[in-house]
Amino acid sequence: MEDDENARHTEKMRKIKAVRDKLMATKTEEKGLIMVHTGNGKGKSSSGFGMIMRCIGHGIPCAVVQFIKGNWETGEKTFLRDRFSEECRFFVSGEGFTWETQDRERDIAAAQNGWKIAREQILDPEIRFVLLDEINIALRYDYLDIDEVVDFLLTEKPHMTHVCLTGRSAKPELIEAADLVTEMSLLKHPFKDGVKAQEGVEF
Repeated sequence: MEDDENARHTEKMRKIKAVRDKLMATKTEEKGLIMVHTGNGKGKSSSGFGMIMRCIGHGIPCAVVQFIKGNWETGEKTFLRDRFSEECRFFVSGEGFTWETQDRERDIAAAQNGWKIAREQILDPEIRFVLLDEINIALRYDYLDIDEVVDFLLTEKPHMTHVCLTGRSAKPELIEAADLVTEMSLLKHPFKDGVKAQEGVEF
């Protein structure tokens, strides 16, 4: 009986592999992707930084431009600046969350400076992956012009450069322009039960 089950499993996997191999043979194009991580769930920045780790592992020069979270001493910022500063450039443009700064003009100036740095990194021929962490928040509050950002990504981004944009409430224009969009859904979060943000999990 067990031998029959194993044989059926082997045959099923053989057929799946044949279909998969045929499908993969049609995927031949390479291009720099515009990727958006959005939604109310946790994991948008975490996923972006996961790809930064992959880039470092593959020897791909990369850069991070962090919007909004400026005054947070995050683990990823410390890790990349202290241990991988040559492999990954790390820039901070924000001064903190908008409810902490309480100064719209300063927030706008910080976001626009971040966007200037972001454009420079994306256009730099040495850089092949750029993470724009929490830029969607700056776009949501109109600190940056969504049409300018989308037009730059579609017309000026080098063909083989990947750009990942994270943050809640991604604008429809950005979603339309992107090659890959992932929405993180919130099913459950300890914050609602009074658990504060903790090192290694949230930052």
